[in-house]
Amino acid sequence: MGDTSVAHQISSPLASSLVGGSTLLGYIGIDTIIEQMRKKTMKTGFDFNIMVAGHSGLGKSTLINTLFKSQVSRRSTGWSRDEKIPKTVEIKSVSHVIEEGGVKMKLTVVDTPGFGDQINNDNCWEPISKYINEQYEKFLKEEVNIARKKRIPDTRVHCCLYFISPTGHSLRQLDIEFMRRLSHSVNIIPVIAKADTMTIEERQEFKQRVRKELEMSGIEFYPQKEFDEDMEDKSDNDKIREAMPFAVVGSDKEYQVNGKRVLGRKTAWGIVEVENPHHCEFAQLRDFLIRSHLQDLKEVTHNIQYETYRAKRLNENGALGTEERHFAQFCALLIYYVPTVVFRESIDNH
Repeated sequence: MGDTSVAHQISSPLASSLVGGSTLLGYIGIDTIIEQMRKKTMKTGFDFNIMVAGHSGLGKSTLINTLFKSQVSRRSTGWSRDEKIPKTVEIKSVSHVIEEGGVKMKLTVVDTPGFGDQINNDNCWEPISKYINEQYEKFLKEEVNIARKKRIPDTRVHCCLYFISPTGHSLRQLDIEFMRRLSHSVNIIPVIAKADTMTIEERQEFKQRVRKELEMSGIEFYPQKEFDEDMEDKSDNDKIREAMPFAVVGSDKEYQVNGKRVLGRKTAWGIVEVENPHHCEFAQLRDFLIRSHLQDLKEVTHNIQYETYRAKRLNENGALGTEERHFAQFCALLIYYVPTVVFRESIDNH
């Protein structure tokens, strides 16, 4: 019959409608796949790991608490909302299970020491880079195990919020060096902290200056242009890239404004409302980070950042332990020899 297609071989109208893309003659149930996925996710929940980095005193921990509307950053039993959050002196990760609308999310916040706490800040990014790579290594070792877990615990950092001081002038050399060093191993999202210290005009000028400096330094922040999947993706992400870095204000304290309780910062001239788009860009950051791009952050981490690390490690001589190397070599031998043995046996049997 040569190259006769399946559609020609099967005379069923249903088959031709499937191949041609026309309307189906009856209900199949393909549209329930999304519901099946939703139910499974509702049962298992999902992980999201976020890191915060930047200079000291920029309210990194406070902003995370504001984002997730709970005390998720370095919470302890003896610490109350009214107390000042203690200074971070080492890399710490704290995990919490957050539930909303029946959906469970295991949120891990990785808090890093603020720059400027040390006398010598040379190579201050190295412990953070090491931590990120250690999480990739953990995942890789679980993947190559012979008795692999059904669900590998995911501690990989899905995004790093990098806090920029609201100087109004330019990025510090340390900021540029940090983001350059880490942008190839984690999704960097730059934010301008304590934006209420600048006027709207100062804020816009500073944002433009930061974008230009990042571009001149060859630093790509998330969402990276090269990962736009189609024109719709590109259009949506271009709008986000033009709005970044988001100028934010964080606060986990509530105040009464026009009869409503709102999160805000009290100043001599009034209340800075955290979720008011006229006051700062916190709401834009939250919507971008949680409501529209959270899943994409996880996918880019797995498909791009982790795969880059994985390929590098597997190509290195002796990258894995002896047991894993022997198993990988055994698999390679199977792939090569089994088809040959089966072929020879089939010849002998005939």
